[in-house]
This record gives sequence, structure tokens and C-alpha cells, in this order.
Amino acid sequence: MSLFVRNLLDLYLDAAPWLLLGLVVAGLIKAWLPGERLNRWLSGGPLWSIIKAALVGAPLPLCSCGVLPAALSIHRGGASRGATLSFMISTPETGPDSIAISYALLGPFMAIIRPIAAVLSAVFTGMLTLVLKAPALPAFPLDSMSTGSCCSDGNCSAETTKTPQGFLGKTWQGVVYAFSDILDDLVLWLAVGLLLAAVVATLVPPLAMAQWGSGLSAKLLMLLVGVPIYVCATASTPVAAGLLLAGISPGTVLVFLLAGPATNIATIGVIHKEMGRATTLVYLAGIALSSVGLGVLTDLLVSTLHIDIMTELESGGEALPLWVAASSGVLLLVAAIRPLRQRLLGQ
Repeated sequence: MSLFVRNLLDLYLDAAPWLLLGLVVAGLIKAWLPGERLNRWLSGGPLWSIIKAALVGAPLPLCSCGVLPAALSIHRGGASRGATLSFMISTPETGPDSIAISYALLGPFMAIIRPIAAVLSAVFTGMLTLVLKAPALPAFPLDSMSTGSCCSDGNCSAETTKTPQGFLGKTWQGVVYAFSDILDDLVLWLAVGLLLAAVVATLVPPLAMAQWGSGLSAKLLMLLVGVPIYVCATASTPVAAGLLLAGISPGTVLVFLLAGPATNIATIGVIHKEMGRATTLVYLAGIALSSVGLGVLTDLLVSTLHIDIMTELESGGEALPLWVAASSGVLLLVAAIRPLRQRLLGQ
């Protein structure tokens, strides 16, 4: 039991400073992204708009449910189906918070590969729609869509209720948004992920599952697990760390990191209702093919470059002194306890 507690504490302290940094960056992006210009940014030729949608969506601090109102809004504002799907995939698959915690728990290699793979999978899926000639469906009202089924408390809207004035006011509201809405949406699953990772680190010997965790069948199994469930990019990272510690290959883990956050049952249902069955099939096929393909390429890259994943896992958070990790852990814990946070912020 003491070993489990120590492993859990080590994982938490490794992740806390980087998660705090990611939340701050996500809040600043939320505060200063000119949302009214989004449709204009996603204009242009079919291929260029798909690429721009993936690049614009990648840093946005939205989960796979929170991205739905924003994506449907840009679709009804004139964005193509390819650009809309590209935006819907890249946005939940990566972000500043997930990149930061990936560096802490998964190491530098996975922290670099993950956002690149997210953008590539989004562009690939968007390009698949260029061969789709399905008729457009009538739009249904945005407010008729329920996102509460997969977000912790329904705070998934891409818009805020108040528009503060001034630089400091907007910046403060962005930070408050990050440490309330975003943190509330991921705290439960992040806790579950940390617990699972600690269990694996305690009970499963390192590399015990290496024999069967790198083949195509393992990647397909990870795809089947990841597609229907809801897990955000940040909360999936501790689970990925546990899988890597158990010997699952980086490419197989990447399949989970891409397919899990990108889609779930709620997202599939909304796409089917908004854009039709054919577009939904393209969406699922694009995620499946790109996730597995990028997983295979990642394993090949690890083998070719002789990357030691276990060394990578150990190197992620070593540079930070203990007092930084401990103070970050306390601050994150205070922010995660909603009544305490609300009292401190006067909410």
C-alpha cells in the first residue's frame, strides 16, 4: 500500500506544475482568441481551409463535447464539412494543458509526437470529405443540443456569459475559466487516470506487456476502446503513462490518445444529425485509419531512432525542484475543490 501511495504521489507531483502551466496558457487563449473572426480564418480553398481548421483548433481549450457548439457554429457560418471535421478532431485531441502534462508524464518524445499526430489525423479526415458528395441536411438549433452527457457539469459552451472590459479583465476571466470550467471538466477523469497509472506502476512489472502490446491487433483493440468512450486529452495522459510503463508500445498508446479524446457516442450522434450518415462514416473512418496509421509510424520511428521510452518516462519532470512540484500540487488541489475555490474567487 505504501508503494502505491508513493507512486500516486510521484505521478501527481510530476504532473501538477505542467498541468498548472497548461491551464494558464489555455485560459489566456480562451480570453484573447477573437472568436468572431473564426469563420473568416477558416475561409479559403477546400484543402487550405481544412489545414487551417486543424491548426486553429489544436491550441483551443475545449473538450470533445465542448467543441461541438463551436464546430457547428462555424459549419453553419459557411465552413466546409472537411474544415468542420478537421476542427472537431484537432481541438479535443491536443491543447496546451495536454501537451504540458504529456511532457511531465510521457516524456519529450510523446509530447512532440502527440500534437503533430493530432493535426495530421484532423487534416487526413477532413481531406476524406473532399470525395464525399452527400446532400446537406437542414440545421437544427444549437440550443437543442445537449452536451451535459459527457461533460462534468454541462459547462462546455465555447462562449462566456460576460464580456469583461480591458486587458486585465479579459485576462483574469480567461484564467478563471481555465481553473473552473476546464479543470471541473477534467478533474474526475484525471483522478481516475492517476489512480489507474499508480495501480499499473505498483502491480505490473515494467515491460510486462511488451510481447503483445505493439502489434496491429493491439492497436485495433485500443481503437475499439477509445472511440465510444469520453475521455479528454489531459485526463487520458496518466492512463497512457500507465500503459507505457506496462510495456505497451508508444504507437499503440498513441492510438488511444487520438481516438479517445476525438470522439464519443455523443459526438457521433451530433455529427450524424447535423451532417448525415455519410459524413459520420467518413469521420469515423478518418479517425480509425489515421490513428492506427500514425501509431504504426510512431513505433517505426521509435525503433529506427532507438528511442528508450522508459528513459523518456523518467526524464519528463526531473528538472523541477521539489518545492515547485509540491506548491503546484497544493494549488491544483485547492482549485479542484470547487467550494473552496469559489470562496477564494468570490464566485
